[in-house]
Amino acid sequence: MPPAPPRQVPAPPAPSDVTGHVHLPPGGPVGVPTAAPTATAVPDPTTTTLAVLLIGPAGAGKTSVARYWADRRRVPTAHISLDDVREWVRSGFADPQSGWNDHSEAQYRLARRTCGFAARNFLANGISCILDDAVFPDRPVVGLGGWKRHVGPGLLPVVLLPGLDVVLERNAERTGNRRLTDEEVARIHGRMAGWYGSGLPIIDNSQLDVPGTARVLDEVLARAIASPPSW
Repeated sequence: MPPAPPRQVPAPPAPSDVTGHVHLPPGGPVGVPTAAPTATAVPDPTTTTLAVLLIGPAGAGKTSVARYWADRRRVPTAHISLDDVREWVRSGFADPQSGWNDHSEAQYRLARRTCGFAARNFLANGISCILDDAVFPDRPVVGLGGWKRHVGPGLLPVVLLPGLDVVLERNAERTGNRRLTDEEVARIHGRMAGWYGSGLPIIDNSQLDVPGTARVLDEVLARAIASPPSW
């Protein structure tokens, strides 16, 4: 009687990140963006895959500008607002308006890390990403360095900094926990002035509407792609 053929043990499947039948590449740190070679000397930020961080005080228009910019790009683009991600926590949400403490800082760090993870995965799959957050220049531990660490060296930070009267007016139109006291708005705006002299591009959108600010943002990003800022 001939021996039985050796039992075939199926090889384990190759590890991969899959959703249904679609294989997704893993998201690593975002590298410095490079524009596709074209006949023009100025890079086109509307067709380059980018990771952008829009910084500014409450009432600067970060979220409105970021959403408008993302909606109208010619390449797939996602918008992630850190405030929205922080508020994913329902029970036990550490509202910074109740005081900044270890609990609220821990939830901020968690939200920022979550934003960074999402941004890396979007970029790895060819989808640009614009994030917005009120990053303070005088808080390096929970500031720009953390964003760079979680997203990657290719993140392009841009500051929106309109005048105090503008942010006060916009804040007055807010409702719920997004509305701050005038004193808090003035304090945040004063701290944001520390970005002057930082080397980061700053847009004073006091006299600009959302579409106008988005156009200036494209101009700033074109320069940043051509000569990435050191930060």
